[in-house]
Amino acid sequence: MSTENSTQDDKNNYKGLKGIQRAFATPSALTLLFFGIGSGLPFLLVGYTLSTWLRDAGLALGTIGLISFASFFYVLKFAWAPIIDRFPLPFLGRRRGWLAVSQLLLMLSLVGMALTNPATSLSLFITFIAIAAFAGATQDTLVDAYRIEIAPVDAQAALAATYILGYRLGLIASGAGALGLAQTNSWEVSYLCMAAIMALPFIATLLSKEPEINKQQNREINIQDAFILPFREFFQRNGILLALALLLFVGLFKLPDQMIGVMAGPFYLDSGFTKGDIATVSKLYGVWIGIAGAFLGGIALAAFSTYRMLFLAALVVALSNLAYLLMAHFPSQLWSFFVTITADNLAQGFAGVIIVAFMSSLTDKNFTATQYALLASLANLPGKFIGGVSGFIVESTSYSAFFILSTLSVVPTVLLLWWLKKRIDN
Repeated sequence: MSTENSTQDDKNNYKGLKGIQRAFATPSALTLLFFGIGSGLPFLLVGYTLSTWLRDAGLALGTIGLISFASFFYVLKFAWAPIIDRFPLPFLGRRRGWLAVSQLLLMLSLVGMALTNPATSLSLFITFIAIAAFAGATQDTLVDAYRIEIAPVDAQAALAATYILGYRLGLIASGAGALGLAQTNSWEVSYLCMAAIMALPFIATLLSKEPEINKQQNREINIQDAFILPFREFFQRNGILLALALLLFVGLFKLPDQMIGVMAGPFYLDSGFTKGDIATVSKLYGVWIGIAGAFLGGIALAAFSTYRMLFLAALVVALSNLAYLLMAHFPSQLWSFFVTITADNLAQGFAGVIIVAFMSSLTDKNFTATQYALLASLANLPGKFIGGVSGFIVESTSYSAFFILSTLSVVPTVLLLWWLKKRIDN
């Protein structure tokens, strides 16, 4: 799999219709498809699917909630990113070495979960969960770094689109697939099959090309500098005011979507839909709509300016929340469920590619893993806090008022983007 150079001529090669075709046809796009599967697979296996298993095993809701804190590894991955960013392993290369290790560790931890009974060996089971979450978060950090380093900025939208396609396929496998296997066989068989699927991204890692490195990346530095230099470079390159504004914008961008996220499941049930309806419409149909949105975002970003697409993406994500009012006013009617999921997932898929490509453009290739991990963590952090109070907001008002409030939460994002307009290239 070849490495694309980040020259100006190469960037021009990814503009227009031919540029879109060229970007999606690169070997790196196929690599990112398999890497996306690897990244999407563990997310539900230590989250939604896992909580279903634990409840099926008879654990109390309070215990299940506490175990879910293992997913915080995905928010804190910037904390150990400097180590994998600056200290390569003695095999496979700077990115592929750590990536292979994280994937092997993830496979082994999934096997460990499969062979451990949570009802009788909970401590050991939680240990395997923590290892799986840590390995999954580490894999995400390395995949993001690989994607940014393997291709120029103008090809990032296409790579993000194929990555999200793989990610969504991973979610289907670890969501509907894992639950179906558990239903027809057992949780042990289900998680062993998920571990086997991880062989696909592992093989892709072995066959992929290591991104080229420059002298700055290759020079020896101490561990203190490894943690300090990435953050110092980001603030020095942008200036303190602009750097803080960019970090704030990234943190606010997904706010409307994150406000809805935690309450979506309870709202579906309260609207009169069955678990079967939710699985079919949200977990299967919705995933494919999200994939369509991701490819639409990749094409749009290749054809139009970054600023325009950021503005459009922020608006469509916020406005798509108004579609939930249909379900609130027409409960138990599948047509309203389909319309809502179509609007929501199409907007999420579209905006996801736009923000990933934008965050990629903000990183310095000397500190790719650390800087992108910081941005990705900030992009998801508000949802962790808002999720804890969203239920109280609904209880004190109503679902309809909550959806309107979530839509209005885009206002600070749009105002900040307007201030950033002259500071965002192309």
